[in-house]
Amino acid sequence: MPNNQTQRLTHGAMMIAIFAILIAIAYYVPIISFVATMFAPLPLAWYSAKYNRASSILLGVLGCIITFFFGGIIILPFSMIFAVCGVVMGDVLRTKKSKAYLFMATGLSLLITFAIQYVISVRLFNLDFIKESFQLMRDSYMESFKIAENLTGESAITEEALNLMFQNMEMAIPASVTIAVFFFAFLLISINLPILKRFGITVPKFSPFKDLRLPRTILWIYLIVLTIQLFGRPEIGTSLYVVILNFSVVLWMLLTIQGVSFLHFVLDAYRAPKFIKGLATVFAIPLYNFMMLIGILDLGFDIRSYVSGKIRK
Repeated sequence: MPNNQTQRLTHGAMMIAIFAILIAIAYYVPIISFVATMFAPLPLAWYSAKYNRASSILLGVLGCIITFFFGGIIILPFSMIFAVCGVVMGDVLRTKKSKAYLFMATGLSLLITFAIQYVISVRLFNLDFIKESFQLMRDSYMESFKIAENLTGESAITEEALNLMFQNMEMAIPASVTIAVFFFAFLLISINLPILKRFGITVPKFSPFKDLRLPRTILWIYLIVLTIQLFGRPEIGTSLYVVILNFSVVLWMLLTIQGVSFLHFVLDAYRAPKFIKGLATVFAIPLYNFMMLIGILDLGFDIRSYVSGKIRK
């Protein structure tokens, strides 16, 4: 028992030190900051996968405190995001959950941490970094349009259309942030799980992308949203319009992914090489409306069985 306790303390101290170093590099060293960011949750995830939840949470808190001492309060929100992510990832691995569960838990933990920090920054420090980012983007667009107008003598877009575009973008912030956070969670999982496996941690696997089948409930939600858009026609700026817009963005993304999955299914059935699948995925991005339609058909009808039957013949 004393040996186990000593081993736990030694391992914990080492993980805190590595976590603090990675956070410092990610925050202060521009050239390799992205690499350090991707590996920042790794030390806490490794520890959390081996030891109980209480010890892991304590380690995460201590890791944030250490980063506070050399980075101050400015670096604390940054370190908290990766501390929470690392602890959640490791805890899910320790309890032997599925990879889909790991993805959802990691994404939700990142989203909740980000939302809490955003509310705190707005309420306590009167700092709305999302609003400021949009203002910078708007100013950049206006400058580029003025340059284009001076060169060509014609305006690329009217001010009214530009305002409407930014208004829709601002109202779609919840969906955009959610998609970005879950994409980031997917990157963190994809990068760190192979390393954790090398460290002796049992890691789950996703089923092949070609076999992805989203819940059919998504199709029903899409039909409800589409019905409200066509017949309800909510006015721009109303609460209903904002809700429908955000649902539409998320559903568009999910159904497009389902369509690309069906494309991989067909290519795999014809035994296409991997580079063809990659090329098809790249070309599918600009054809997202078509891929979304394929995704709807894939969820609504059993077209995979039909395609499989045709291929066998």
